[in-house]
Amino acid sequence: MQSRLKHKLEQEAEQHIDMSPLLDVVFILLIFFIVTTVFVRESGVEVDKPQAVSASRLEQQVIFLAITDSQQVFFDGSQIGVAGVCTSVEQMLKQQQRPVVIQADKTVPTELLVQVIDEAKLAGASQVNLATKQ
Repeated sequence: MQSRLKHKLEQEAEQHIDMSPLLDVVFILLIFFIVTTVFVRESGVEVDKPQAVSASRLEQQVIFLAITDSQQVFFDGSQIGVAGVCTSVEQMLKQQQRPVVIQADKTVPTELLVQVIDEAKLAGASQVNLATKQ
């Protein structure tokens, strides 16, 4: 009786499920989805953009600047002001030449918008665009 019980316990101890192939597959899928995902960096604030008939889509690799209705300038979720536009854009253009897109609220004064465009051009941006909604 005791030997049968001992034999049964030994058999149960030897049986197990190997989880390593499952974990390998899960990690491979995770890496696949991370690598193939396109990350779009938005300006970090909600802006009520003006409407335009001639609006068109730009490529995904752009530098986003935002000007809110309270006349604050944002880049990558942090307020930089007009004075910080030149250094922020210049730093991003060192990595790769790409267009600058300004998401300006429709109530923003033209003078402020022109100042931001000028700062972006002084930073070396060859293409400055305004974001609108169709």
